[in-house]
Amino acid sequence: MNVFARLSAAALAGAVLVAAPAQALDYPNRTVKLIVPFGAGGPADVFARVLADHMSKSMKQSFVVEDRPGAGSIIGTEAVHQSAPDGYTLLVMSNTHTTNESLIKNKPFVLMRDFVPVAPINYSDLLLVVHPSTDVKDVKGLIALAKAKPGTLNYASSGPGTPYHMAGELFKSMSGTDIVHVPHKASGDARNSVLGGHVQMMFDAITTMSSNAKAGKVVAIATTGAKRSELMPDVPTVAEAGVPGYEAVIWLGIMAPKGTPDEIVQLLNKEINKVIDDPAVRGAWAKQGAVPMHMTTAQFDAYLRKDIEKWGAVVKSAGITPR
Repeated sequence: MNVFARLSAAALAGAVLVAAPAQALDYPNRTVKLIVPFGAGGPADVFARVLADHMSKSMKQSFVVEDRPGAGSIIGTEAVHQSAPDGYTLLVMSNTHTTNESLIKNKPFVLMRDFVPVAPINYSDLLLVVHPSTDVKDVKGLIALAKAKPGTLNYASSGPGTPYHMAGELFKSMSGTDIVHVPHKASGDARNSVLGGHVQMMFDAITTMSSNAKAGKVVAIATTGAKRSELMPDVPTVAEAGVPGYEAVIWLGIMAPKGTPDEIVQLLNKEINKVIDDPAVRGAWAKQGAVPMHMTTAQFDAYLRKDIEKWGAVVKSAGITPR
C-alpha cells in the first residue's frame, strides 16, 4: 500500500469514528416510533404513552406510540427487528418477551441476539380476579373449586407467553390444579371476557383491573407480588392466601434493534431514567400500583438474561410444550 492509500484509509477510518457520535448528537431529528406489540389500553400501551409524552417534551422531537398486537407480541416485535437500527423505531417490551425465548421455538428473532437493551420502565403486581358468578371469595376457595371440578374452570390471558398466561401456569403448577387457558389477542379482550362472565378468572395487571374490582364487577382475591400492594392493601398476596412462595409481576422496558449506535442507546437510557425519576410521574404511577425501574443498560441486560432463565425453568416445570 503506497503512502497515499494509507492516508486515504486512515482518513476514511477517522470519518467513520466521527460519524457515529455526530449521528448521536443530531438525534433525534425526526419522529421516533415506540412500537407496542400488545393491544390498546393495556399496561404497555398506557405507560408507553406517558413515556412518549415526556420524551417528546424533553428531547424536542415527537415520540409516538404505535400498537401492533398479535401472535403473543411476535408481530410487533418483528416489525422492530426489521427496522433500521438508527434509534427511530423502538420496542416496548415486557416479560412476555423473556418468556417467549423458551416458549416459542420458531420466532424470526432471538431477543438478546437481535435487540439491545435500552432501559426498563416499571413493574406492577398482577391481580387475581374471578367473576362474581363463581361465588369464590378467596384463593383457598378457588383451589377447592378447581380440584372439585378439574378442567372446567377457565382463565383468560392476552396470549401465550404473556405475563397473564405464565402467572396462570405458575399458579396451576404450584397449587396442583387443572384450569384451562383461554388466550385472547389482547389484554383488553381478555379483560372483557372476564367482566362479561364468559371466562371465570384472570391474572390481570393491577394497574388496569383494580378499578373494576373496586366497582364490584369482579372479585379480587389476591395480588401476585412478594408483599401486599399499596393500591389494594386489604387484598392478600397469593403466597399468603394459600400458595406459599408464589410470585409473578408484569414489567415493561425498551429495546432497540441490534446495531443501534451505543451513543443513541445511552442517550435514550438517560432520558427514560429522567422521566421515571420525575416525582410527578412516580406519584401518578404509585396511585396506579406501578413501581419505576431505574437501571443502566448493562444492568437491564443482566436483568433480561436472568428473567429468560427464570421463565425457562417455569415453562419446563409446568410441562408446557414449546411451540
